Amino acid sequence: MASSIAQQKDTRLGVPVNFTARKQLRITHENQVGENVNHPLRVVADLGRREFLVGFAAAGANVLISGSLLAAQTSKATPHRIDIHNHLTPASYAAELGPKHLLSAPVLNWTPAKDIEDMDAAGVATSITSLAPPGVWNGDDAAARHLARSCNEEAARLVADHRGRFGMFVNLPLPDVEGSLREIEYGLDTLKADGVAMYTSYGDKWLGDRAFDPVFDELNRRGAVVYTHPKSANCCKNVLANIPDSEIEYGTDTTRAITQLVFGGTTRRCPNIRFIFSHAGGSMPFLIERFVNLAKSPAFSSQLPQGFLAEASKLYYDTAQTSNAAAMSALLKVVPVSQILFGTDFPFRTAPDHVKGLKECGLFTPKNLREIDRENAARLMPRYRT
Repeated sequence: MASSIAQQKDTRLGVPVNFTARKQLRITHENQVGENVNHPLRVVADLGRREFLVGFAAAGANVLISGSLLAAQTSKATPHRIDIHNHLTPASYAAELGPKHLLSAPVLNWTPAKDIEDMDAAGVATSITSLAPPGVWNGDDAAARHLARSCNEEAARLVADHRGRFGMFVNLPLPDVEGSLREIEYGLDTLKADGVAMYTSYGDKWLGDRAFDPVFDELNRRGAVVYTHPKSANCCKNVLANIPDSEIEYGTDTTRAITQLVFGGTTRRCPNIRFIFSHAGGSMPFLIERFVNLAKSPAFSSQLPQGFLAEASKLYYDTAQTSNAAAMSALLKVVPVSQILFGTDFPFRTAPDHVKGLKECGLFTPKNLREIDRENAARLMPRYRT
């Protein structure tokens, strides 16, 4: 089937003459991938005609050269990147949720071959998989346990069938705590998963709710990696009838989860858990001033003596749907490059989209990009260090 993913078209201009340029930052619909949100330049001719034409020709040549180089680098890149945010669709997941119209077309159309083709197009060596929303729990604990086990075993078979190309996070039947503890044990000890996947909320409870303490205590004991992905909370589904929840609510739900984990005390109580948050932490970086001041208030200053930033800067954040200058600039004000991980959100977006965005946003050195592409993830998951 034809992919629904469009390649980004614009190229950041590097003009080697004395242009007066006005940068215009365009923020686009999260899934409207046909536009580049990384500082396109509109050239304003404040020069003589001859100088303008010389500069225009130089700019055009620069675009052609840089565009050709980028295409070559992307299409022929040596596989080395680790994609921390990649969604698989096990047959059992599609069979259970597809007829209920709970899965989108990109999820239903996923195949290992399509995933590997996208990885190869951008030099991705390994993708760590997890389930796209809504997840396995739909009100029935027994059914959720069964579906979680089936999905995890299918993910493990994918890892075995394509050695080195895929890893996996254990998918849990939360909010069923007992079932989740069993699946953590099976997934990490038997299936040898790379970590655990959770959603940012379950019904009317967010990560950090005391109901989930036994799960986080066990993960802390194990020093586990916990990858999180947003979904629509009960409070906030279909708030704007013509706008998908993923465009606004996902970023907000990620922020709610971070806030609850930090201000609820879980990040301090469970320091051995390595949390990963999708989409550059949602709206958290933009709201950082509010959280910093809240941590200083009488209600929280005693439990957060080092402040909010001390906790937020320990967490990890992926680049999925946020590989642009606006999002990455905000995130870099909160955390160092060491906390940023390469993520693509495949099959909703592509790996080449994100390689291109991170290179063109103008914020990262080649060393920074090597850290984001692989080294930071390999530090979290030692099996990928070689």
